[in-house]
Amino acid sequence: MTDESPGERAYRRGFRQKSKRDDYALDLFQEARAKLATDPRRVGEILGELARLYNPLADGPIVDLATCAAIMARLEAGRPGEAGDLLEQRYLLYAPFDDAERRGPGTSES
Repeated sequence: MTDESPGERAYRRGFRQKSKRDDYALDLFQEARAKLATDPRRVGEILGELARLYNPLADGPIVDLATCAAIMARLEAGRPGEAGDLLEQRYLLYAPFDDAERRGPGTSES
């Protein structure tokens, strides 16, 4: 069941639960972070999905098209760290939690 995609988990949940741990977009961010250095094609697909989802805090898409293009340009240039920084900026706009949570899923404190 761990091989389940974020979309499959969201479908199974039916978007009924409002917990941030069940947020489809947060699942997508986590998957994108995990694939930055290994699967740019999948990152592009994830960015496309995030561009279709609405962020009420920014009154626009979760990841705008200009940022999607900038992330993909950096991945194509072999700079996944810079792409990750841009992705993290959009994550913080979408999920501005307390400091412990702000680091996001899959990241650790240094």
